[in-house]
Amino acid sequence: MDLSEKRNILAIELEKSTLSILKELGLPNSEFSIQIRQLESKKGFVKHENITYAATKNGIDQVEFYISTNPGEPPKPLAKIASGGEVSRIMLALKSVLADADEIPVLVFDEIDTGISGRIARVVGGQLQNVSEKHQIICITHLPQIASMGNAHYCVEKSIVDNRSQTHIRLLSQEERVSEIAKLLSGEETTESVMQSAKELLES
Repeated sequence: MDLSEKRNILAIELEKSTLSILKELGLPNSEFSIQIRQLESKKGFVKHENITYAATKNGIDQVEFYISTNPGEPPKPLAKIASGGEVSRIMLALKSVLADADEIPVLVFDEIDTGISGRIARVVGGQLQNVSEKHQIICITHLPQIASMGNAHYCVEKSIVDNRSQTHIRLLSQEERVSEIAKLLSGEETTESVMQSAKELLES
């Protein structure tokens, strides 16, 4: 039971820290909680106060994350209610808190820019940079504020060869990167002022 008690103490700290980051990441009305339960089982091999519990190599606890991102809605299991972009931001918040303890080497964030503004995008990019100090980050994004903060920029392109679609990915040079950031800012038609804005975004 010592492990369960420690988990309950740390769960409170994780809830507070994760909620704080979620608010910064553009989910200001979020509620986040960690539910820790024990499953009673007559076939279990862990007994405490005359109750027998099911157990695995990780202990007797069943841990589940609950989240609500909209006011007035009660928290529900994370896996059942969050959208793709919300899941990415929630995982980013969790990874930001757990960066020192987590041993996963590579993290992939897809659609993390869904439904966020330019200001929040810059915050998201900053959090990604923080996590990248401990992990390799791969982020798929269409926002220039996030794309400009990576150490390397790859472009994914589709083409048709022999009536079949093919997808290619290539590392952009610094000059190409400025051009791609400019396209994210204004579309295919880029002006000198847009190119200058892209350069400034990369430099900042």
